Amino acid sequence: MRSWRFYFGIASLAFLAACGGNAAPSSPPAASSAAPKPASAAAPADKCKFEITGNDLMQYDKKELDVPGDCAQVTVTLHHAGKLPAQAMGHNWVLVNSADLDAVANAGMAAGLQNNYLPPGDKRVLASTKVVGGGETASVTFATATLKKGGAYTFLCTFPGHNALMRGKFKFG
Repeated sequence: MRSWRFYFGIASLAFLAACGGNAAPSSPPAASSAAPKPASAAAPADKCKFEITGNDLMQYDKKELDVPGDCAQVTVTLHHAGKLPAQAMGHNWVLVNSADLDAVANAGMAAGLQNNYLPPGDKRVLASTKVVGGGETASVTFATATLKKGGAYTFLCTFPGHNALMRGKFKFG
């Protein structure tokens, strides 16, 4: 119980710190200046590569990723447009079956930062990046052979408390 309160307190302080001062005005330009959307839309060869950005306000810039059914593998690159370190406001990108979302998020709290807030070897995790802090980037490339076209998949950030806001639909096929 004490561990949960500690993480909640840290996340709350980081969130409040991100909302004050100059943090809010600087976050939107950083996310919009990355401009990942035109690059992936302009190059047909990149239809299986996606970019997503997280910020210090616990938000992804996309709520949905649509993957064509003919992609044999997918690459997702996560950018952290914020300024806070991974210990205070880290983000990752984790793909799960939608039914497993809450269980994976809860298990991640106990796994800790050293394990990227994911239990080692968790079979419910279909793909994931490492946790990154402000200004950092991480990528994951994974095969789609185990995904079912039209299946219910969700991506989320497993940093404690983030998944309530940082989640979206992953559509395959």
